[in-house]
Amino acid sequence: MKAYYQLTLAQLRLFLRNRQALFWIMLFPFFFMFIFGLLFENDRPVTYTMSIVDLDQRSISKQITQTFQQQDYFQISYDRQVETANEKLKNGKVDLVVVFPKNFSQQVQQKQLPASIDLYYNNKNAAQTRTALTIIEGNIDAVSKNMTQYQPVIKTETKEISGLRLTYLDFLVPGIIAMQIMSNNMNGVAGQIASWRERGVLRRMQGTTLKASNFIASQITARLVLNGVQALLLLLIGYFLFDVSINGSIVYVILFIILGTLTFMSIGFIIASLAKTPESAGPIAGFLSFPLMFLGGVFFPISNMPTYLQPIVQALPISHLSTAFREIMNVGTPLTELLPEVGWLCAWLVAGFVIATRLFKWE
Repeated sequence: MKAYYQLTLAQLRLFLRNRQALFWIMLFPFFFMFIFGLLFENDRPVTYTMSIVDLDQRSISKQITQTFQQQDYFQISYDRQVETANEKLKNGKVDLVVVFPKNFSQQVQQKQLPASIDLYYNNKNAAQTRTALTIIEGNIDAVSKNMTQYQPVIKTETKEISGLRLTYLDFLVPGIIAMQIMSNNMNGVAGQIASWRERGVLRRMQGTTLKASNFIASQITARLVLNGVQALLLLLIGYFLFDVSINGSIVYVILFIILGTLTFMSIGFIIASLAKTPESAGPIAGFLSFPLMFLGGVFFPISNMPTYLQPIVQALPISHLSTAFREIMNVGTPLTELLPEVGWLCAWLVAGFVIATRLFKWE
């Protein structure tokens, strides 16, 4: 046990002495936190740019235009000619063009039905503008029913239920915690072990009475402390500066910090075993960790990934780690409902250490 404590303290001292590396390790996740915090602090709704061409210039067209102006979804500009507005639409300067034809109000008043309004949209962006078209059609339909004093036979009644209000930062912070655990352990372990092997540190350790179990346990403990401190700072900054929700148990968060650290350390040992030099360990770890950041649900919901990628994404360890943190922090999900995530991480952990023990070399 004495050797274990001494190795753990020595590893922590190495972290603290290398202040430049420690600074960047700690700064990297905070950089994402602050950048996305500033971008999404107000949680602004999606807006669409609209050009209105009013060739009618009478009361009814102006009334409908006024309803558009009252919507937070639209940024409205005005053009005098349809060709000019459509040219903006083709060039992506506006999302929609609304055209009130000449004598539009007269057709409505004389009940020359149906009086039409032309809506132009770019068919290359149909998916993005579908919501805007629905909003516009709903507003026009409401004005039309009001003018004809339409009395519906069936109506819906909306009733509010108090629920969670989650922002993008609530989604992001758990993902960043998972990302820094992956990065610290995959990249950090691979680079350090490869460096020690090249410098002969591991060979000298092997020549002593030091047990491999004590060496690995000290590495795990030191990195658990580093990951725990970093996760705690992320949670505190997110909670106090950006009002990030923490609805679940901190004990469960700590449990997955431990499980995530062990899982990615096992992968780091595999990389260290495959890398012949410290210079090659970094690129190998980066080659693996960089795509995992985007495929593992750190920045974007996993459900938004393409269908053909879903089987791969669902098998990645960072997918289950980020999902677990998100479920605990955002929803307060109990541990019994996170057993699939525990199972996947344990499977990666066992498989990783089995492969690492077969490939690991002291020299």
